[in-house]
Amino acid sequence: MGAVKEVSSAQFAAEVLDATVPVVVDFWAPWCGPCRVVGPEVDKLALRLGETTKFVKVNIDEARDIAMQYGIMSIPTIAKFERGQVSAQVVGARGADALIKELGLV
Repeated sequence: MGAVKEVSSAQFAAEVLDATVPVVVDFWAPWCGPCRVVGPEVDKLALRLGETTKFVKVNIDEARDIAMQYGIMSIPTIAKFERGQVSAQVVGARGADALIKELGLV
């Protein structure tokens, strides 16, 4: 099992919005090819940065309300939440190093 936790709509507020550390959210769907490419990269980040940052996945098919609330139009979308707000966002598949830079995780 990876270090990235799958969260439902019901868990989103507690796991992401109320978190005391930055949270990286991987918005994905099982049918999305690029999502399957970026998933292992997010897992690498979770293993590398898991002490200071929380990592979760949200299946947009099962949590449509969350996807709509945050305007997720394309997947994969990787968003960094800080203090309950989106502070950075990347759309499309990227490697772990690119995600670190683009999300400001360093």
